[in-house]
Amino acid sequence: MRFGPFFLQIKEKTFTFARNMEISEILQGYEPITLEEMSGIRLMNRTDTKFVTNTAMLKRLLVMAKDAYRVQEIDGRRIGEYYTVYFDTPDCNMFRVHHDGHTNRQKLRIRSYVDSGLNFLEVKTKNNHGRTKKKRMTMEGFNPLEPQHDICFRRQDEQYEKYGDFLSEYLHYDASCLSEQIENRFSRITLVNKGKTERLTIDLNLRFHHVKTLQDVDLSGIVIIELKRDGLVYSPILSMLRELRIHPHGFSKYCMGSAMTNPELRTNRFKIRLRDIEKIKKTNE
Repeated sequence: MRFGPFFLQIKEKTFTFARNMEISEILQGYEPITLEEMSGIRLMNRTDTKFVTNTAMLKRLLVMAKDAYRVQEIDGRRIGEYYTVYFDTPDCNMFRVHHDGHTNRQKLRIRSYVDSGLNFLEVKTKNNHGRTKKKRMTMEGFNPLEPQHDICFRRQDEQYEKYGDFLSEYLHYDASCLSEQIENRFSRITLVNKGKTERLTIDLNLRFHHVKTLQDVDLSGIVIIELKRDGLVYSPILSMLRELRIHPHGFSKYCMGSAMTNPELRTNRFKIRLRDIEKIKKTNE
């Protein structure tokens, strides 16, 4: 999109104004969408495209997207708090499969919607066609505010009786061999285009804690944008991202967090992405 000098001047003033605003203030200019309205766009079988940027560029993007998107609102909140803990084998096979570029891969995690108190045990499967399928069931008795890091799915345990059929059906691993590896906390904004054909999740305030090594990493200046849609339907956000020079960039929270908090892992293929993250962090300072 090309702009004359007058429109460029107006646009830059708008962006300067946005820089001085809090993200929550910008979101107040959006039309809200409720959870009930979003029920038809769950996109459980979808294609995902990720982008990585910083909070300064996010503010610009939110200003540009205001007229084309609605923001999810729950009990008056437009930014939700999330918690996730990922499981893996003793030799971190799920991490290694992703690191080595295998397209058929899985992750097992507990995802908590902290504000609502909902917790789910989830199996994410990505196939060699780039499609992601997510299966989940409610996780009972889990508290993300005080995680104990002692969950096991051994057949002799009561926990396995609750979740064994689910894990046997959808997980390709022996669940009894898995243990918690890394947890993360983040804030999420969810946008929906007005045609209700896609969902855009925007994750910020990322923090990681490794359960085994006890190392912590704060990526609060980094923003992960994920475009989720069924097929290649038209997406208003793509032209805005191109204009801001925010390009597709792979970012697995599990893999990046693990690479930064577990020195025993081989991370050769992630080094470029890790350097990119450091560069993006510096441009936000």
